[in-house]
Amino acid sequence: MRFVHPWLLSLLLAVPLVGLFAVYLRARREKALALLTLNPPKAPLAGVQAACMLVGLALVIFSASRPQWGQRDAAGKIVRLSRNAIIVLDVSRSMLAEDVGSRLGQAKTGAAELIGGLLATNGVSAAGGSCALVTFAGSGTILCPLTDDRAFLERTLSNLSELSAKGGNTSIASGIERALELIPGEDGTGPKTERDTAIVLLSDGGDLEGRALAAAETAKSRGVPILAVGVGRADVASPIPWRGRTLVDNGREVLVKLEPATLRAIAEKSGGDYIELGAERSAGRAGRTLYDIYDDFIHHVAIEEQAEEDMRAGQSLTERFQWFLVPGLALLILGAACSKGRFRRSRDAQSGKI
Repeated sequence: MRFVHPWLLSLLLAVPLVGLFAVYLRARREKALALLTLNPPKAPLAGVQAACMLVGLALVIFSASRPQWGQRDAAGKIVRLSRNAIIVLDVSRSMLAEDVGSRLGQAKTGAAELIGGLLATNGVSAAGGSCALVTFAGSGTILCPLTDDRAFLERTLSNLSELSAKGGNTSIASGIERALELIPGEDGTGPKTERDTAIVLLSDGGDLEGRALAAAETAKSRGVPILAVGVGRADVASPIPWRGRTLVDNGREVLVKLEPATLRAIAEKSGGDYIELGAERSAGRAGRTLYDIYDDFIHHVAIEEQAEEDMRAGQSLTERFQWFLVPGLALLILGAACSKGRFRRSRDAQSGKI
């Protein structure tokens, strides 16, 4: 239950005070009448009248706060799903590590699963829509814009390597920024908008520039959630194969781990989610593909977005104020009907008095 005007509930605290004040005034009035006459008029319904008036007043105040509970009938309501996936794939040198087999190979396999699920049978599937492919290392590179051409996407993906993006300090932000460039705004020229799209980020979390959170916040402001997919192991430091040996920096072998904290922060900042590809394929989840994970993700995002929109529109919960307003008014009318003056006039009319 929630209340549109919860501050009105504080007025309920005044109802008992009103009742006590009314009892005080009645007692004072009856005492004054007793001094003027030996046979003061009786008020047999005074207690009933007071109870009706006080309970009725409380119910009217409660109804004014507009209590709401229970979901509205959603029959016929269209729940919007994110139908486009922009795959942003890390091709920096650290993705050549082989702690889960080849990290880059695992990421490409996951991306292929997502493309196959979204574009199954000539682009028709449970989620439908289009895919795009962006890579990043030192900077982001758009390899394929949003398209439903599965063959072209799979061919581009199969040719992808550590040379598919410009080198330099790894910049996750640049990959996210290139992905956002592919999405028309709400007033854009294309048929798709931000609300139809999600970013799937496949990376080991290495971010040497540190601008990823700002890029994730930009994605959030445009309504584009990020499903961050961690590739690699966080408990093992692995060397990076490079030109027949391992990568060395200043005479020391370079060792890398999965950095889940970075990816989890990106997902949280964008309103998305974080998963680890290796964990999702562990015992008990062996049959789940990245498309299955994405499908669950976009349904969850769609439900949350719909709930937020409904809350803003005041439509997610059913109005129940009438349940309290009608009996409250009825009790106030009944209390007024029980007034001593009304019954006194009724007795006078029956006895022939004017």
